[in-house]
Amino acid sequence: MAPQRFAILDPAAGISGDMLLGALVDAGCPEDWLRGLPARLGLPDVEVRLRRVTRCGLSAVKADVVLPGGRMEHPHDVPEAVAAGAGEHHHHHHHHGPGEHHHDEAAAHGQRHAHAHEPGHQHAHGGGHGHRRIGELIALVERAPLSAWVRERAVRAFTLLAEAEGRVHGQRPDEVVLHEVGAADAVVDIVGGIEGFERLGISRVHARPTALGSGWVRAAHGVLPVPAPATAYLLEGIPVREGGPVRGEATTPTGAVLLRVLSEGPAPDRWRAVGGGWGAGGRDPGEYPNALRLILAESVPEAGEVVVLASDLDDLAPEYLEPLREALLAAGALDVQCWATQAKKGRTGFRIEVTAAPAEADRVGDALLRESPTAGYRWWRAERRTLARREIRLDVGDGISVRVKVLEGPGGIRAKPEFDDVARLAARTGRPAFEVARELQNMALRQLGTAPGAGAGSDNQES
Repeated sequence: MAPQRFAILDPAAGISGDMLLGALVDAGCPEDWLRGLPARLGLPDVEVRLRRVTRCGLSAVKADVVLPGGRMEHPHDVPEAVAAGAGEHHHHHHHHGPGEHHHDEAAAHGQRHAHAHEPGHQHAHGGGHGHRRIGELIALVERAPLSAWVRERAVRAFTLLAEAEGRVHGQRPDEVVLHEVGAADAVVDIVGGIEGFERLGISRVHARPTALGSGWVRAAHGVLPVPAPATAYLLEGIPVREGGPVRGEATTPTGAVLLRVLSEGPAPDRWRAVGGGWGAGGRDPGEYPNALRLILAESVPEAGEVVVLASDLDDLAPEYLEPLREALLAAGALDVQCWATQAKKGRTGFRIEVTAAPAEADRVGDALLRESPTAGYRWWRAERRTLARREIRLDVGDGISVRVKVLEGPGGIRAKPEFDDVARLAARTGRPAFEVARELQNMALRQLGTAPGAGAGSDNQES
């Protein structure tokens, strides 16, 4: 059973929709998927542009949502009279997209970037009007070809956004509108930011505390303190980080609402990174990387403390033990053991003993109750001592690679090829699986520099 994979968002410099899109692409999401997203959402004249940039020497991907005529959200400038460090004020172009500037703030944006918003954008999609109600955006999402997992989160994100904007402006959520650039931006950011995880095969997302930024951000009738009011409402319940070098608006309304609908809270205590990426914000302040880090991680099965669940079954046919074992492993079990017992009335029974990390114990227990005829189970906490382990890949030619588990014990390094890969290779070469396994083991030890002193040709003769 492969360890469970999940993602960790690290918004040390804040988070916005475009930063998340960039990080997802940098972490392995297909660029074609993201470029094709606006058309799938019913916004055929909206374009997503991707480019590689550096932020404080770090390579990152910058994503921009662009309307016809090159119109897009730009970072808000911070008035110099109010905050030194004007202009650091983060990426947030759209970012404010979804959020703050509809309405009066849209007008403020229009004054600064007249080409970008007011009044000349009446002609684009959107039925000839320059603003869209959030309810229209929810209807777009509900019509689009999305999975239930993505749709449910995206609709919730827009509902939260409408409630937050309504609280700020004293409106009902169904009255809240976004100006056209912000609306297109919000739809692509929110749906893309959620669906990107699905494209990476990840359904669990955790987050570290997010930077709020500092100083002031310009709005229609003056300046607002960071975090802007809608962002502050959307961050209720999300751990935040104050201090640090980030100036200006670090977390935007879109970024905040994505954290709300995606994050399951802090990451587990123990994990190992298996990939990741960086998504750039619009500004490049120079003294810190204005970028969002996305870490792809897997659970570390060598958890020190575990929960052991045990149950005795006397009414399960033996052929159903394997589907039960698979269901328990799929629910997050670290190990499943089973042995025959003598039950009452002379029946043969089975003892099932399942090891799980404490955080997964309830989920594994539910699977045991659901997938077996048992009426209950016993459980207790136990300590484990495990060897440090990692996985390497061996290239065996013909474009085939084999996974090998490497254990570091008191007696040195041990290598154990993954059984499924051994079986596939044995079937392909017509050789006995145990010979293939031994050869792979020796190859791995040689690659790790700890091989027994045998010549390459004699491996399979060694006993």
